[in-house]
Amino acid sequence: MSEVRSYRDLKVWQRSMDIAVSIYGLTKSFPRDEQFGLVSQSRRAAVSVAANIAEGYGRSTKASYVHFLRIAQGSLKELETHLILASRVGISSEVDVDPILADADEVGRTLHALIKRLEAHAAP
Repeated sequence: MSEVRSYRDLKVWQRSMDIAVSIYGLTKSFPRDEQFGLVSQSRRAAVSVAANIAEGYGRSTKASYVHFLRIAQGSLKELETHLILASRVGISSEVDVDPILADADEVGRTLHALIKRLEAHAAP
């Protein structure tokens, strides 16, 4: 395992950035009337995952770091909901949405494991 010297070294941050890039690509094909709806909300949620991982990493306490990781988890669930809705209303196909949902599931599991590890090593 390589040394983590920055949030950019975290695989969970890297994967969340990959998801954000995928969301930007996917939402380019959404209808124009969704520009301020699902497009904006999906992009915002995707960016929020990576941004909160980075912000938490930069905080001075483990408790604060965990707090921001939990916000990232919430944004990830929000993004998953937007993707499922886009598929259900026919804006996007399951073929396009399912791989991103699978990546989001992986990031969610990784965030959960990181939170548990940080909590287990927290000072009493």
